[in-house]
Amino acid sequence: MLTEQFFIQGLGCASYLIGDEQTNTAAVIDPDRDVQKYLDAASERGLKIIHIIETHLHADHVSGNTELQHRLNTPTETAQIYLPRGADAKFPHIELQANESLTLGSVQIKILETPGHTPESITLLISDTARGAEPVLALTGDTLFVGDVGRPDLVGEDAARKLAGAMFDSLHEKILPLADGLLVYPGHGAGSLCGRAMGTMRVSTIGYERLTNPALAPRTRDEFILFNTSDLPEQPANNKRIKQMNRQGPRVLGKIVPRALNVAQALAQFQRGAGLLDTRAKANYVARHIPGAVHLELNDQLSNRIGMLLPPESQLVLLLDEPADYVRVAYMLARVGFENVAGYLENLEEWQARGYPVTSGDVQDIDPRELENRIANDSRLMIVDVREPWEFRNGHVPNAKLIPLGELHARYTELDPETPVAVICQSGNRSQTGAALLAQKGFKQVFNVREGTTGWKRRGFPIET
Repeated sequence: MLTEQFFIQGLGCASYLIGDEQTNTAAVIDPDRDVQKYLDAASERGLKIIHIIETHLHADHVSGNTELQHRLNTPTETAQIYLPRGADAKFPHIELQANESLTLGSVQIKILETPGHTPESITLLISDTARGAEPVLALTGDTLFVGDVGRPDLVGEDAARKLAGAMFDSLHEKILPLADGLLVYPGHGAGSLCGRAMGTMRVSTIGYERLTNPALAPRTRDEFILFNTSDLPEQPANNKRIKQMNRQGPRVLGKIVPRALNVAQALAQFQRGAGLLDTRAKANYVARHIPGAVHLELNDQLSNRIGMLLPPESQLVLLLDEPADYVRVAYMLARVGFENVAGYLENLEEWQARGYPVTSGDVQDIDPRELENRIANDSRLMIVDVREPWEFRNGHVPNAKLIPLGELHARYTELDPETPVAVICQSGNRSQTGAALLAQKGFKQVFNVREGTTGWKRRGFPIET
């Protein structure tokens, strides 16, 4: 038996290739849209992918199931897509039933229904029957993570308590009775918003989680329901649309090819309502950018944050540090449902040379010491903390106003655009995005606080809780 894990930094999504060396067949579990890595891994090992399995309908990323099937299908061969019973998917697939098994030669994949994160969530118990009948690993999807369990609120607040109760039952009646040494391969890891405190390890065991996972500490069912529905992080941006795309069947993207746009072509897109997404390094953006651009630096958080700033149906023109970044950015957008990329602006110098506007002074960096000085000398200064409520409660700059980054695009009207605004987060990363958004909305004087609340605390400045 062969097992390989694939992990997306930032989104924290894990997917898997399970293969059988005797029959040279394989299954891919929870694929994301950039499917070439599965095809390459299978090809390197001489495997033929015949099963594409989802552990549930995802809310944080668009699945690559239809994309992978499209790449694999030939006139004589078809890879099948499998979804759990109750997923209510609207595209061709095979429904998995409780206790059913799929096989890859001597590899057996048993279906264990484990509702909680979603009503249809399943766990896959994998056995290598050439060595023994007992399962060797569990692909737990979003039921059990390393150091956490799945959140129950992504299908709606009203259903959260019921699903939290189902999660308690799934864990205590189906997962925790399994053998201590059974390997746990979760569907998400650190960085994901599908839980709240996932560990950085990407593999664990049932025994280790039973001993160390805070979510599995002894609690009554009612106590667990309260625990599992309290202090949850922000929901993944655009989650309802992502879930609907996964239910309807994701559109096949095909090969993504960079499309360079000259100034005239970019202007035509802007006149039709396209937005400009600037993914260049922060220093390059601060030095010179096009007014009205949304700035999201190309890093692991781009997928998590784009839905906080733009509607998913937006037509986008990209501004890149390097043309080679195009495919990476396009996939990071497509993973969270942004499929309408017109191309990238090929030449910022030509844009400026032809007299179209650029700016550099709408966001200024300041450090915590300068923030303290400005607080003391300018009573008009508004401090906006764009962290999550639980972070804010753990300590914030006095008199700061909490507007989580995911809410800023809808709540910026609560602020006065004529008043100086200092945007702060934990480290200066989220705040840069928030500051750029306020500048885009026409705020006259915007500051980004480098080092964030961490730097403020390190200098011994006062903290409110």
